[in-house]
Amino acid sequence: MNEPLVARMREFGTTIFAEMTGLAVRTGSINLGQGFPDTDGPAAMLERAVEAIRGGLNQYPPGPGLPELRQAVAEHRKQHYGLVYDPDGEVLVTVGATEALAASVLALCEPGDEVIVFEPYYDSYAAAIALAGAVRRPVTLRPVGERFTFDPAELRAAVGPRTRAIMVNSPHNPTGTVFTRDELSLIAAVCQEHDLIAISDEVYEHLTFDGVEHIPLATLPGMRERTVMISSAGKTFSVTGWKTGWVCAPADLVSAVQSVKQFLTFTAGGPWQVAAAYALREELGWVAALRDSLAAKRDRLMAGLSAAGFGVYRPAGTYFVQTDIRPLGFTDGAELARRLPELAGVVAVPTQVFYDRTELGRHFLRFAFCKKDEIIDEAVARLARLGERTA
Repeated sequence: MNEPLVARMREFGTTIFAEMTGLAVRTGSINLGQGFPDTDGPAAMLERAVEAIRGGLNQYPPGPGLPELRQAVAEHRKQHYGLVYDPDGEVLVTVGATEALAASVLALCEPGDEVIVFEPYYDSYAAAIALAGAVRRPVTLRPVGERFTFDPAELRAAVGPRTRAIMVNSPHNPTGTVFTRDELSLIAAVCQEHDLIAISDEVYEHLTFDGVEHIPLATLPGMRERTVMISSAGKTFSVTGWKTGWVCAPADLVSAVQSVKQFLTFTAGGPWQVAAAYALREELGWVAALRDSLAAKRDRLMAGLSAAGFGVYRPAGTYFVQTDIRPLGFTDGAELARRLPELAGVVAVPTQVFYDRTELGRHFLRFAFCKKDEIIDEAVARLARLGERTA
């Protein structure tokens, strides 16, 4: 029998997150690979979901999402960023940000269109582009000091006659970079000069550290009308399993995305929408405390990784610390990631899987710090033994 999977998807097997989490389970290792918290979100928000289930909100909500959540998203965008979106036509609720990203690419890109991505990129970007029959054009983020950034000339060179869109992720997974206003202004200029759509993944919008500001791309002059702004409840409120996200964009772009989304999942779970609407209005104080807690966890893990011998880059946002394995005498992150349970009883993610040009990321490993302090401390103690073995 011929290979059943269509050719455009054959490079995508099991995601690296599922693979590494499975490895952690099989070996009893500490999982610092997949980015999910090991504590729940605000109790009152959780109770809103329970009340909604018990109150009978268990059938299909409206396809665009419950009006209550669309209104709360619109209020949030205006309050925090000064962006005005009509909840009835410019806000769409999705099954997490992942569906929002996929539906946006499928709706807005024709086969053969080119999509610029910053590598390393979250792996669903490449899969969504492949599903659309489009072509990705990577622009590499490289370390400069403690953060990763891109070469403006490389970004401009990536644009060609078939370029349709650029996917922007800030705060950025997996590097932890938060794009500066100057970097975003350059992206905006490229979009306007070449009439590109920006698909902006902002799921870590509230999780930035050290006073670093998250600047939505849509707030820059001339960008609201060409930006698909995507976020979700999962990272903001520590409920990644709820898969409740949203798109904010001009009505014509939202309509296009909804045309695809309705045939992917039709609608998203109602109880989670009610709870997310409540949280956007009432629980951002809880999120501020979460941000402070995550900054401390970041510092805790960074100190341990440095002591173990890794080269460490300081993230300005997200859940993740990027490390260089070469000071420990290793050169292949994928090989080390698969050996790490045996060597240290810890699981991490090899960053090279998020590159088109894998050699550029071969020496990086990504560790997640969205875990309890005692878990981070135990992982650090185990990783210290790795440094001793390679000393």
